Amino acid sequence: MIKIVSGNSLEGKEYMKSLKERAEAVQVDVINRVNKILEDVKQRGEDAVIEYTQKFDSEKVNSDNFVVTKEEIQEAYNKADKDFIEALKAAIVNIKDFHEKQKRNSWITTKDKAVIMGQTIRGLSNVGIYVPGGTAAYPSSVLMNAVPAKVAGVENLYMVTPPSKDGSINPNILVAADLVGVNKIFKVGGAQAVGALAYGTESVPKVDKIVGPGNIYVAMAKRAVYGVVDIDMIAGPSEILIIADESADPKYVAADLMSQAEHDVLASSILVTTSLKLGEKVKAELERQIENLSRKDIIKTSLENYGAIIVVENISKAIKMANEIAPEHLEVIVSEPLLLLGDLKNAGSIFLGSYSPEPLGDYFAGPNHVLPTSGTARFFSPLSVDDFVKKSSYIYYSRTALKEAKDQIMKLAEVEGLTAHANSIKVRFEE
Repeated sequence: MIKIVSGNSLEGKEYMKSLKERAEAVQVDVINRVNKILEDVKQRGEDAVIEYTQKFDSEKVNSDNFVVTKEEIQEAYNKADKDFIEALKAAIVNIKDFHEKQKRNSWITTKDKAVIMGQTIRGLSNVGIYVPGGTAAYPSSVLMNAVPAKVAGVENLYMVTPPSKDGSINPNILVAADLVGVNKIFKVGGAQAVGALAYGTESVPKVDKIVGPGNIYVAMAKRAVYGVVDIDMIAGPSEILIIADESADPKYVAADLMSQAEHDVLASSILVTTSLKLGEKVKAELERQIENLSRKDIIKTSLENYGAIIVVENISKAIKMANEIAPEHLEVIVSEPLLLLGDLKNAGSIFLGSYSPEPLGDYFAGPNHVLPTSGTARFFSPLSVDDFVKKSSYIYYSRTALKEAKDQIMKLAEVEGLTAHANSIKVRFEE
């Protein structure tokens, strides 16, 4: 199922190469289909959106029931498990508390000669959230995208999510959206949903930014409309890397590897360990535990194609490999995990110790689970309050202050050949 390789071996190097190739694969046919759908939505608006929804998701959705009603939301509360609702509420408290600490304030500063400068920070006006539906309906995604937006001061949140064949929306998704204050919910998914948010339709407002995960069609659509609107990131397959030493419990490590492998056959689950003995025990645990899991076929395929147990000489080598891979999720299950934190430079989210498994971050602890994938943690960050604000700088100079600086400003403009820039300063001091 999963292979054990040496970090220095040819097999180990080939595995690292395969990870990069997995991230770089481009599906031209998908891009062409997405572009056609987006152009159709741009030209025909809601008619196109409804037609694609009827074609791909549900024939029962039409212009009369396209928008989720208050009655549908109330019905969702009646259908949802009461303990699940309470768990959502507890998670919202934790997520909000964490993201409140990310808020930054507008500021102002003054200098001599009546110079005033500063920066205003305000939430975006309209944000669209894409939420997958069907078998991949994840209420936690609603929380992780909507809560930081609300904390940032976003005025309006609009959610799009594909309907089931009968035209309904997963009740757990609706409850989560209502709890976090989503303003409107639309029964549409796929590239057509991204197009509706980017260009606007009769019912769907044009937004400033689109966030949220989706399949390859959604990802390519978000990439295509970037520039018309802002987006969060282009998410690739899920991934986890675990650094573990001989002190780690193989049961925990195996369980955590499978928690990511079950997402997708393209997901990668990697153990980097200093102990061959631990690696062998983890492999045995994988084979034992997998038999009790509902998505074992997906897990087996993922572990076979993109999973690995990599044995390295020491922890320093493990850290170097982790920084090179820059995983979405990085677990550190060693005897003194906090001592390694300063050296772990590239990871979306870091989980320290035996009792901080990745699902804790996915659902409950507070940090965001929308994370950079495919090595982009080298330069991208988790979704945060900063993703939902815009900043404007401002300047006030008195005549005295500008007069003192005018010659240097004009010199800079003249060297760049921008004489109109220089003239804009000059005319203010002509007799």
